Amino acid sequence: MSEMLDKLLEHKIVAILRGIEDRHADNTARALIDGGIRLMEITMNTEGATRMIERWRTLFGSEAFIGAGTVIDVEAAEMAVAAGAQFLISPNLDEAVIAYGQERGIAVWPGVMTPTEMVKAWKAGADAVKLFPMGTLGIGYLKEIRAPLANIPIIATGGVDLHNIKEYFHAGANAVGMGGKLVQMDWIKEGKFELVTERARAFVDAVHDL
Repeated sequence: MSEMLDKLLEHKIVAILRGIEDRHADNTARALIDGGIRLMEITMNTEGATRMIERWRTLFGSEAFIGAGTVIDVEAAEMAVAAGAQFLISPNLDEAVIAYGQERGIAVWPGVMTPTEMVKAWKAGADAVKLFPMGTLGIGYLKEIRAPLANIPIIATGGVDLHNIKEYFHAGANAVGMGGKLVQMDWIKEGKFELVTERARAFVDAVHDL
């Protein structure tokens, strides 16, 4: 098992930061870490993403693992890895990105939807997959595909909230990816970072005993 997969399975939550403004980024990361979040991804379609990844590795590298999201092709992977990303997550399956990560010892968790895509990603060398969009597919879908594909670690992304997060894990998720339900941009813009910490802690507590 790779170190990053080990951390993913241990901590169970990946915080997704999409469209965050650079001026709020460091305080947001601090607030999430204070709430117990240990894996954070900045999506590559966020302005200044590589700059933030590089800075977070310096500022928070001893406390959290910093990755890149929305890594849709090798070009994006190259930029993310150059900035210091420790894992790469995408909404799509691109086997060239998996190969790129493997060559450099970087975990790649590609986006998949169907059983065929899951197995293809696994055979290409991904040690976990991101099942997306879970908000649309629903927990029943996760439960159905988990039975025949029991050995592939799944990061369920989309639709996760405090009231249903345990259901995701009971249905077969090994981890969850969380964006707006965890990182509320209104709080960040208003400087209410204590609320970000509080919410992060509530989610971390919810998965603690699973």
